[in-house]
Order: sequence, then structure tokens, then C-alpha cells
Amino acid sequence: MSHFEQSTRTDNPLAQALLFLVHSNLLISTAATSIAVATMVLVDLPIRPVPLFIVFAVTMFVYSFNRLADFAEDRQNVPDRAAFVSRYGKVLLAAGIVMYLAAGAFVALRGVPGAPALALPLVIALLYSTVGLKRILLVKNLLVGIAWGLIPTGVGVYYGQFPDAEILFVAGFVTAILTIAAVVFDIKDIEGDSEEGIQTVPVLVGPAWTRRLAASAAALLGATVAVVVAADVFDPIYAVMTGYAGYVAVYSLFATRDRGPLFYGFVIDSEQIWFALALIAIEYVLPAL
Repeated sequence: MSHFEQSTRTDNPLAQALLFLVHSNLLISTAATSIAVATMVLVDLPIRPVPLFIVFAVTMFVYSFNRLADFAEDRQNVPDRAAFVSRYGKVLLAAGIVMYLAAGAFVALRGVPGAPALALPLVIALLYSTVGLKRILLVKNLLVGIAWGLIPTGVGVYYGQFPDAEILFVAGFVTAILTIAAVVFDIKDIEGDSEEGIQTVPVLVGPAWTRRLAASAAALLGATVAVVVAADVFDPIYAVMTGYAGYVAVYSLFATRDRGPLFYGFVIDSEQIWFALALIAIEYVLPAL
């Protein structure tokens, strides 16, 4: 039994608090919001609360919806999360709906550019959970990556910077790195996915090869960013992306079926937060020291 799985079965207050953040989708919503913050810092845009709220609200709604839609599979793959969803899932979905509608109303009333695009995350969520596309190899991973790649794109649209080259680069990076992370995430679901006939990379090639492929892909992505920065295509601060890719490469090598929710829900799903914090520190904190 792994350290992470053991920690979920204790009365450790810190572990229980982290589990609540993971299962309630508050952590993943904060992670998505962190991608918006990171985009603003990288592209040198002012950090404003409204686009951050929109990202948080949409993510909270989409993931709360997916948790209920995937409840049957989660009972096999993630029983702790399924138990949490059975108790609080509808309440969290209701909260997500309220925030999603509030974000939509604000966007419509203020005439924010690209307002109809706010429906795209819902469309992706439906495709992911109800249409059956996730049974096709790599499709669900790409859907996850594309959905997250819409965050930098949406930031660019909100600030009137799309299709700026920097926005496109950040969106492409986020799409690629989240697709890789989604493949790693499938390792924990290998038993349930196999029984349900869902084709994933771990089901097809096994966990060991999935770890190697994911780590290699993340390392290649990081190297690509390093080359682009070294060529002075973008500012040096973009080199922080290589650290992000390195983080993903490292945890990919440690992803096993027996890792618990604190590995797959915190170690994996918190990297966007550290990414944003690193950028804020470099851009705003260190110059002030």
C-alpha cells in the first residue's frame, strides 16, 4: 500500500482537508484558475478577478457534472471519491450550476467578446461523459487537454489578445501537457476501464510503458520550450514551463495503480498552482526584494 493511499485512511487533519479539496473539485477549479493567472503573467496582462471567477465557475460546474456522470465507474476505480459524491455530489453540482449561470449572465450582460464560447466546456463535458467518445483510444485524453487549452484561449479573447502568438503558444503547451497528465491519470482507472471496454493507453500497453511514454513526452515538451526560449522567440520567463513539464515527467514515473487520491488528486492536479505561483514570484515578488 502506498504512502498516499495510507494517508487517506487516517484521521490526519491535513490529509482529510486535502481530500476534501480534491473530492469537492475546489482544488481542480483552483488549478484551472491558476492556468488563467499563469497566462496573464506570461503574456503581460493585468490580473483581474472577473476572468478568474469565470474560469473557476466553469471548472466547478463541469467537474461536478462529470463526477455524477462517472459515478458508476468511480465506484470501481475511485471508491472514496464515489462515496463523497454520493453524499455531496448534487449539492456541489447545484453550486456549480449557480456559478456557471452567474458567469454566463455576467458575460452576456457586459458584452464580453466570445461570450458564446462559454458553452464549449459544457459541450466537451457532454462528449466526455455521455456520448461515449471516451471509449476511443486517446480521445478522452485529448478532450481533457483541449478543454484546458481553452483557458489561455479564453483569456486571450477576454483581453482582446487572441490570436496573439504568445496566447497560442501557451494554449498549445497547456493542451499538450494536460493531455499527457490525463494519460497518466488513466493508470489508476485501468481495472475499471478494462472491464467497461474503454480503450486507454494503460489498458493497451500497460502501466509501465505508459509511465515511460508519458515521461518521455513531457520531457520532449519541456525541451521544445527550452529551445524556443533559447532562440529568443519568447521572454525568458517562459522557461518556467520547462519546470512544469519536468514536474509532470517526474510524477509520471511514480504513477502506479495503488497510489491513492492524494497522489492522483493532489500531486498530479496541483501542478498548475505551483506553476502560477512560480511565475508570480519571478514577475512580482523577486523584483521587489
